[in-house]
Amino acid sequence: MPYAHTIKANPHWLPRISKSALRDLPGEDGLPFVGNTLRMLKDPVGFGKMMVDRYGLVFRNHAFGNPQVNMVGPDANELILFDREHIFSSEQGWGQLLNLLFPRGLMLMDFEKHRADRRILSVAFKPEPMRHYAESLNAGIAREVAGWGNRPMKFYSAVKALTLDLAAESFLGMPLGPEATRVNQAFVDEVQATVGAIRVPLPGSKMAKGTKARAYLIDLFKREIPKRRVAGHAGRDFFSQFCRATDDDGNMLSDDAIVDHMNFLMMAAHDTITSSATSLVMMLGRHPEWQEKLRAEISELGLNDADGLAYSQLDRLVLTDYAFKEALRMIPPVPSIPRRALKSFEFGGYKIPAGAYVNIAIGYTHKMPELWPDPDIFDPMRFTPEASRGRHKYAWTPFGGGAHMCLGLHFATMQMRLLMVQLLRRYRIELAPGSGAAWQPWPIPQPKDGLPLTFVPL
Repeated sequence: MPYAHTIKANPHWLPRISKSALRDLPGEDGLPFVGNTLRMLKDPVGFGKMMVDRYGLVFRNHAFGNPQVNMVGPDANELILFDREHIFSSEQGWGQLLNLLFPRGLMLMDFEKHRADRRILSVAFKPEPMRHYAESLNAGIAREVAGWGNRPMKFYSAVKALTLDLAAESFLGMPLGPEATRVNQAFVDEVQATVGAIRVPLPGSKMAKGTKARAYLIDLFKREIPKRRVAGHAGRDFFSQFCRATDDDGNMLSDDAIVDHMNFLMMAAHDTITSSATSLVMMLGRHPEWQEKLRAEISELGLNDADGLAYSQLDRLVLTDYAFKEALRMIPPVPSIPRRALKSFEFGGYKIPAGAYVNIAIGYTHKMPELWPDPDIFDPMRFTPEASRGRHKYAWTPFGGGAHMCLGLHFATMQMRLLMVQLLRRYRIELAPGSGAAWQPWPIPQPKDGLPLTFVPL
């Protein structure tokens, strides 16, 4: 039995179902105890393709200690993400992976509780705070990338350090200083623990390292809360706004709720953006003609050398937006999304019982040739209005969808546009031979070689 169930702090969770409950579905259970977990972690794309080819768009599987149902394609994405009938629990879906590491994070909430906390947190993403973040991000990105010219580097580690600094400034409103390395490692340990084969914090396991890292980060955040709640404190960072925010009844979030939201949002703002930035830079390095197109678009803004991109100019980077969307299509930072069925439902001619874990394959859907002709070719023009017309609304879902659509998607998009402005105005991207040829797909995609490259000054 998975540890998340054994120590369950959530008594409303449905009981675990048996493998036999899914026997009417095509599929396979894999090895005793571990199921198909190791095969999935080693090659999720190849494993998924093999299962779809063998069993179709709905199949059963056994991984991470539970029997599961996998549902592939845009119709499955729409059913589960839009969730018209409130069938699917995000809390109980993600909980098997995240319950020990990111409890009470926004992804581990459902329905009214999720809506209530999302309303409170959304104050930090309104236009005025976003304008402030744009100014801060412009300055922080320009300061860092100015020193990237003419030195061979591994882009993934460089941009990861940058996004952590930017997240600390925009989200926490504080420089991390000497603690930056430890904070970064703590997030790495938390994320790696989410896909550890051992789901209990046994000494030496990934889960043990992850839960220790969580304890360190929670203590760091809790020490800061009293400072943000002092009368007259007017910090414009996410953390300070969460500390001041109130619900419809005028009640503030509890300290525990604040630190859990910060822990999850900091991880997402730093790890998923790192993955997305790396995939986009890799694609631009492989396709220099697109570097030139984006550079020309940026030059049309008429920015002075000392200028960053103003918040009001973000929407003018149309081709940059297309390129970012195409990079997210090819390498989504969250390649699959789990849910749990709270009641039975039917899909694809099969009846799926309450209590079943269900997964939708974002990464697979993004490569389906019937939706995306020549899916392995980088073609940002797929996202023009003309090319998008008639395409299934849920064919492209790197930010999820429905009530759980990523709260920070506009922040991520803004940060990526600002990064492209600062990079492409200064440099030509030149990848090392073979750079980025192989990627580690889980838990958040990253190139195994770190993406060696050189930024050549223009």
